[in-house]
Amino acid sequence: MSSELDTVFAALADPTRRSILTMLLEDDMAVTDVAEPFEMSLAAISKHLTILSRAGLIAQEKRGRVKWCKLQPDAMRSASVWMQGFGQFEPVNLDAFERFLASELDDNPSAP
Repeated sequence: MSSELDTVFAALADPTRRSILTMLLEDDMAVTDVAEPFEMSLAAISKHLTILSRAGLIAQEKRGRVKWCKLQPDAMRSASVWMQGFGQFEPVNLDAFERFLASELDDNPSAP
């Protein structure tokens, strides 16, 4: 399980790969369409796709002469379950915290 998580998180660590996954949320895409918005070579995009595929985050299949990419969202399940373990803490409401600090500073004019 740890090795799987390491592979998934390593794949998700790169912003280009996260962008590719976001694009694939919409629909399956040909590799050339995936590469289009990025200013990098098709070979570089192929390396990113290989990493995503090895992590199980996408599947690639050849349809005729075109290679297609499809999101595999179930592959993120173990990572999601692991991260939910940290959900035991209440999220910090920064607006409320800022109001609290402002009121404390207003009540105590000698504070720095």
